[in-house]
Amino acid sequence: MATGVDPITGGDAPLLLEVEGMKCGGCVRAVEQRLLAQPGVRQASVNLLTRTAWVALDPALSAQGQPDPVEPLIEALAAMGYVAHQRGEQEGVLPLAERLEQRSWWQRWRQLLVALLLLLVSAGGHLAEAKQLPLPWLADMRLHAVVATLALALPGRPILVAGFRSALAGAPGMDTLVGLGMGSAYLASLVALLWPVVGWQCFFNEPVMLLGFVLLGRFIEERARLRTGDALRELWALQPDEALLLLGEGPQASVRPVRVGALGPGDRVRLLPGDRVPVDSRVLEGSSALDVSSLTGEPLPLEAQPGCELAAGSLNLQAPLVLEVLRPGRESAVARIIGLVEQAQARKAPIQRLADQLAGRFTVVVLLLAAATFVFWWQWGTQLWPQVLAHAPSAHLHGGHRSLGMDAETPLILAIQLSIAVLVVACPCALGLATPTAISVGSGRAARAGVLFRGGDGIEAAAALRTVLFDKTGTLTVGRPRLAALRVVDAAISDPELIQVAASLEAQTRHPLAHALVERCHHLDLPLLPVEDCTTHPGEGLRGVLPGRGPVLVGRPEWLQAQGVAVGEPDHRWLADHTRHGATAVAVALDGRLIGLLALEDQVRPDAAQALAQLGAMGLGLGLLSGDRQVAVERLGVALGLEGAQVAWGLLPQQKLERIEAARRRGPVAMVGDGINDAPALAAADLGIAVGTGTQVAMDSADLVVLGERLTTIPLALRLARRTMAKVRQNLAWAFGYNLVVIPIAAGVLLPGFGVLLSPPLAALLMALSSITVVINALLLGRDG
Repeated sequence: MATGVDPITGGDAPLLLEVEGMKCGGCVRAVEQRLLAQPGVRQASVNLLTRTAWVALDPALSAQGQPDPVEPLIEALAAMGYVAHQRGEQEGVLPLAERLEQRSWWQRWRQLLVALLLLLVSAGGHLAEAKQLPLPWLADMRLHAVVATLALALPGRPILVAGFRSALAGAPGMDTLVGLGMGSAYLASLVALLWPVVGWQCFFNEPVMLLGFVLLGRFIEERARLRTGDALRELWALQPDEALLLLGEGPQASVRPVRVGALGPGDRVRLLPGDRVPVDSRVLEGSSALDVSSLTGEPLPLEAQPGCELAAGSLNLQAPLVLEVLRPGRESAVARIIGLVEQAQARKAPIQRLADQLAGRFTVVVLLLAAATFVFWWQWGTQLWPQVLAHAPSAHLHGGHRSLGMDAETPLILAIQLSIAVLVVACPCALGLATPTAISVGSGRAARAGVLFRGGDGIEAAAALRTVLFDKTGTLTVGRPRLAALRVVDAAISDPELIQVAASLEAQTRHPLAHALVERCHHLDLPLLPVEDCTTHPGEGLRGVLPGRGPVLVGRPEWLQAQGVAVGEPDHRWLADHTRHGATAVAVALDGRLIGLLALEDQVRPDAAQALAQLGAMGLGLGLLSGDRQVAVERLGVALGLEGAQVAWGLLPQQKLERIEAARRRGPVAMVGDGINDAPALAAADLGIAVGTGTQVAMDSADLVVLGERLTTIPLALRLARRTMAKVRQNLAWAFGYNLVVIPIAAGVLLPGFGVLLSPPLAALLMALSSITVVINALLLGRDG
């Protein structure tokens, strides 16, 4: 596993373990506790939905040269009956379909088929016993004993073994409850068959029916879970399996198809129209339009030219291109996005941790309730309410084939059937799935829209926001100045010549203003002039020589005046007019005389006003924090509808932190930024939001990353976070409500007054439906508007 400092944990880059055998929230809690108990583990977050464990290790392990820390974790989980393995870099990010195959999908299918076949035989015995099926041999109790034995020994064996192991490890789970229910029904029936003198009924069909319903429910639940991974499968599909590798140079170059995983930096590949970019690459030859909407949500195609960098997954629309590989597939933009989505699904929301803690203790509580139910009805219940027993026991053949929950004749049989129903009907699965299913669907849908949440905690924070604060440059503005106006002072100089002279000198520096002038020069098809002896005066301007034309000065008008260049009164008025509106003024002098003035200004993002209006309509407070000049910030604020205390200028990074703390008095605060100087503010806010066009530092400090340049995806992401948390609350309410209602009914609360009880097969069906309902409710999130 590659290491490196993780921006979230502050330690080694976290590793991801695949964990098999988890069935409920109790399993999640047990696995987390076992991982956290291991030396060197700082954080552990387990996801029942994806069966993964996100583990952050202490960086001191690597510094001290400790052996591989992963193996002890795997061994610790194996001791509890869970099979785990590390998802390594050499695997890349596995498509969900492959991971499901690793989870023995076909083994699940075979278990279900065998259980259903045995269930049909058991049901046939009922019909034969009732003379509704002319097959008397099906009513033979010895046959049903064999069927029940086969059911428990074949498809039921993994449940019994897993339940026993987890109970032995002190962490009983769903398999423990189901295993006890099936085992107790089977043993009671076996005693009735072998020792008829006890006078019990046989109900061999009950463990068979229990197993059939449990496996059917889990199978349907697993199929529903598959749909929660649709977003990851769609992202994975963006990276093709093969690429066309170019061998040789020029017209003699040959093309060979190769696996994408075999490509390395420096390789050249050919991209045909209709193909997707296999890995992050740079265009060497050709021009084309590429669809990047699958990655960023941007509706407009990207115009690719030589030198342009392309992200893996972009779709070539027009012409062939020759590309140079920049990064291997496992480090591509698609792999990084998938990694962030998986990390979002693994990192828990605080509300999920509470649910997992409750689910972890839930199984023990259910076992105690089942024991209390058994003792109560065996010793006292039937004495208090004798009518709950059948009135004519002689009418039944002792040792005959009966159904649990139907006409119990003795206190012991009634106690057995009710305690089994309590064991089976309780559903910690719903508690364990309530949050991760909604988080998985929500984060996946956000990724399709070009927004990446870094964790369930980020989604919960986004749903609770009260204020959103924005940086100016590169966030609300494009961050690339453009030429807004010019004034030619020397009649011998034309507009294009003025731009050409200024751009030729500015091209010698990396100043942000240089890009705007050089870009305009290229747009006018003007060649840059040769410049000699170019020197930079920081904060003032540039000095150089144009061969044959003399010395040139480009910079602040005040600096040119200090160098002896005369600036007339009309020029001063022009400068004042444009700087008053927030533009940056540049003066150009040639051979000691002023030849022209330029006004450059940053561009407001086209959708900035729309994004802020949508956020305001959501009831969120808005603010603009900038280190820029007062005039420029106030002008932008007015354009976007921000006024007074909503706008602040001339702020240092520390002052931005103070503003965030002040805004937090109203409630949770989000900060939107893109630059290195924004990283402290992004980390300090309750929710840091980075635009994907910004720096890597800002993206690593953020909880929410916006790919592309559309600010309107921010209100979309916050609305989605609110809907996701609404689904979480609905699921938790259902999971808790279900258990609070059905467990008392299974324990016989309604039996004395209404004659209502839950048979174990019905209890198993309700348990399965509880988990399925939670998953399906989360899937509805993907259909919300």
